[in-house]
Amino acid sequence: MNNITITDKTFKNINFREEILEKGDYDNCVFQNCHFSNVNLASFTFAECVFNSCDFSMAEITNSSFRDAKFIDCKLLGLHFNECNEFFLSFSFDNCILNLSSFSRLKLRKINFNNCLLIEVDFSETDLSGAVFYECDLRGAIFSNTILEKIDFTTANNYTIDPENNRIKKAKFSLFGVVGLLDKYDIKIE
Repeated sequence: MNNITITDKTFKNINFREEILEKGDYDNCVFQNCHFSNVNLASFTFAECVFNSCDFSMAEITNSSFRDAKFIDCKLLGLHFNECNEFFLSFSFDNCILNLSSFSRLKLRKINFNNCLLIEVDFSETDLSGAVFYECDLRGAIFSNTILEKIDFTTANNYTIDPENNRIKKAKFSLFGVVGLLDKYDIKIE
């Protein structure tokens, strides 16, 4: 069975747990105030789509494609972005909640997280070169063998990063945030 292709369509106030979203390719579509929580979106393609005030909590996104997708004011709890199709994978997040999600082993160079909650998010072995974390809370986020070169953490907070276990060359940190680089040494800075 061939997937459908939907282009330039706006979806508003739809609960996709009750109304089925047809499996297919969605190109340049807008999803406004839609509910995808616990919905199976495996193998869907979303290219240049905007998701505004949507709830994706615990959605199944295995082998899904997100190309130039924008998430604005969205709730994306527990998503496994690391299981998405990596071909042309790119997205941005503005004012989103991404707690307990995983981006492990992905190439997300120059990705932007603006004013996001990224509590206990897994960035293990992720290439985040040139990424920006503007006003983000990274409490409990996992950075292990992560490429953080030229990353901007100047306004991010609550992160703990082991400089010996991650590549941080030319990364930017605020003076206050440098404490997150010293946590493993169990020292007090006054």
